[in-house]
Amino acid sequence: MAVFLNEPSHTFNEYLLIPGYSSSECIPANVSLRTPLVKYRKGEAPAIAMNIPMVSAIMQSVSGDRLAVALATEGGVAFIYGSQSVEDEAAMVRRAKNHKAGFVISDSNITPEETLADVIALKERTGHSTVAVTDDGSATGRLLGIVTGRDYRVSRMDPATKVSEFMTPFEKLVWAKEGTTLKEANDIIWDNKLNSLPIISEEGNLCYMVFRKDYETHKSNPNELLDVSKRYVVGAGINTRDYAERVPALVEAGADVLCIDSSEGFSEWQKLTLEWIRREYGDSVKVGAGNVVDGKGFRFLADCGADFVKVGIGGGSICITRETKGIGRGQATALIDVCRERDRYFEETGIYVPVCSDGGIVYDHHITLALAMGADFVMLGRYFARFDESPSNRVSIGGTYYKEYWGEGSARARNWQRYDLGGDKKLSFEEGVDSYVPYAGSLKDNVAMSLAKVRSTMCNCGALTIPELQQKAVLTLVSATSIVEGGAHDVIQKEKSATVK
Repeated sequence: MAVFLNEPSHTFNEYLLIPGYSSSECIPANVSLRTPLVKYRKGEAPAIAMNIPMVSAIMQSVSGDRLAVALATEGGVAFIYGSQSVEDEAAMVRRAKNHKAGFVISDSNITPEETLADVIALKERTGHSTVAVTDDGSATGRLLGIVTGRDYRVSRMDPATKVSEFMTPFEKLVWAKEGTTLKEANDIIWDNKLNSLPIISEEGNLCYMVFRKDYETHKSNPNELLDVSKRYVVGAGINTRDYAERVPALVEAGADVLCIDSSEGFSEWQKLTLEWIRREYGDSVKVGAGNVVDGKGFRFLADCGADFVKVGIGGGSICITRETKGIGRGQATALIDVCRERDRYFEETGIYVPVCSDGGIVYDHHITLALAMGADFVMLGRYFARFDESPSNRVSIGGTYYKEYWGEGSARARNWQRYDLGGDKKLSFEEGVDSYVPYAGSLKDNVAMSLAKVRSTMCNCGALTIPELQQKAVLTLVSATSIVEGGAHDVIQKEKSATVK
């Protein structure tokens, strides 16, 4: 007969933290958010630790190479999406690993035969006003000129005007050759009062752009996450079908950590994938697994050799797995159950396997709740999809900007490998939706605001580190009425601040 768990499963929104004693040392500036990414033995240090407890979801609309660089700069890790060809994913990893701080691969490029209307559409899509004009419209084509907002007036020019007629031609540009250091590039920018500087190869092809506005950003990034070669740490997603081809390509491209991307990870398919990686690479290749929602699932994957385990089924904002298949568990309850098993596993084996909470994060304080419940870090999709650095298009609807955001189980992504149960190589039915999320600007500014809230709440609980928070946290379930009471109520708000979440 079926087993019935009569205790309802709960979400993050049903919990609050009860404040604890805060000493005079408990100020946000003293809080450390450093956390392990991969497993380690008692008394040893993890091979990879992050400076902030945030990773990005393995999704087409979230994790490309631009976001990987931006998130690593802040101290987290992006997992580049695996629902693309092996070659394309490896190329994304390679671009992120080869990125040099301050040197930006242009993502706004156009040919001289295109028109002002195309420039405006490109600016609308990327949000960038500096457009490189290359012979083939690519980021590495021969540079023919630059277009900035000073080169055209929308109100006075025909939208059909060709780019070649109003661009600043190459002959009038100040540029630097490939191999120029960042300091030299910035000196050229300041000496010539430029906003941007193209870096050109011996053949005349565009290599990078260096921007004046990035100077302060790259001058000091105390949390940036680097490997031993001073390159950004980058993750990548894999599946349980083509791992024998995909894993070698990603390792060769320089991926620091892999993660099996699956909606449900308590399966022999994940066991076979992990066994193959351990047989071929030993412990040199770090790989996470999941997703699971209970202690049994965690122990299974830990015994199979997973370097971290992801928790969560059906809690993502674009996920409809619970609706279509009737499987899953409230994210808070699932996380608490898994973290208890993680602690038991550590006591028995001396091996600490980090837990990643994936899904169910609606408000910033949910991140703190997840950490207090035992998570070592959180994986976020919708959160990162809102930013400039995500791969999706920015669109204007009714005068408001949004970013496109779609699930890997949607008809748009058609990531059948993520939902594969060993049948036909196709997505039999949708487990995700195609949607929009409000555009929120740059990753850097938003992550700083979110983590400021996390640090502040930790101080309210008398904790200066994540392990200390997990030791000291006191959580309480709240009623539906308490949830209403917790927000603004019985007033007419003049204006809702963007920082409320």
